[in-house]
Amino acid sequence: MSFFRKLVEKFSSKPKIDWDELEETLIAADLGIKLTTEIIQDLSESSRKITPEDLAEHCRNRIRTILEKDGGDPDPLTPRADGKPTVVLIAGVNGVGKTTSTAKIGHHLKAQGHTTVLAAADTFRAAAIEQLQAWGNRLHIPVVASEYGADPAAVCYDAYQSALSANAPFLICDTAGRLHNRHNLMEELAKTNRMLGRQDPTAPHETLLVVDATTGSNALNQAREFSKILDLTGIIVTKLDGSGKGGAVIAIRHELGLPIRYIGTGEEPEKLELFNAERFVAEIL
Repeated sequence: MSFFRKLVEKFSSKPKIDWDELEETLIAADLGIKLTTEIIQDLSESSRKITPEDLAEHCRNRIRTILEKDGGDPDPLTPRADGKPTVVLIAGVNGVGKTTSTAKIGHHLKAQGHTTVLAAADTFRAAAIEQLQAWGNRLHIPVVASEYGADPAAVCYDAYQSALSANAPFLICDTAGRLHNRHNLMEELAKTNRMLGRQDPTAPHETLLVVDATTGSNALNQAREFSKILDLTGIIVTKLDGSGKGGAVIAIRHELGLPIRYIGTGEEPEKLELFNAERFVAEIL
């Protein structure tokens, strides 16, 4: 059942809208305190009686306006005019699906006819290197890797040189998962970011944060913290398949203004797609 239909059914049996209950409902849907407060203020100031259908329609329109801000759907990744690699840095906490998302983006670009190099810069989780290499073998995409414990910045350096020599228009760098409240780990991510900038003053050209839709408001907290040290250009939302969760996507877009670039709805490589606001509102919510 959709989020909007649940709203209608929840309040249809009540003589009037209970604003406290509505606040709890919207916060439980991970829309965030800021957006929840705005929605309730808009509705409570209305001069006419608010029906459950009015409530759902207002929420739908408010969410669509937020997601379609600044043109709505993001532009796809495109090769640079100067022929140098477009560098994409993938970041996020542990377990959100960064390595899988890295491979999926590579597959997505390859399907468009673009050569891509993947950098296994998550050198802190031993299985991450093997995982990305396995994806590379499966998808026939080259992976630049080093041994467990190697300097991630050095791996990205080697990968950039490899992409440059191969005339590959894209380099996608997987990075280690880290808790957003661990300063030393976050600083190392910033170091990798600086290393890429020394290869190309304009790199990384895209810095995408991966968040897990099932973690709810934690996804917003992670986006807040990562945006303090990285110039984030967008969000990848994973695990939207059957989770019924999508509110955090809206909260991130509303509070931080970050566009949703991709959504993941399954484990297969093709289960990653460019975000489409209209479809998200119609199907996910």
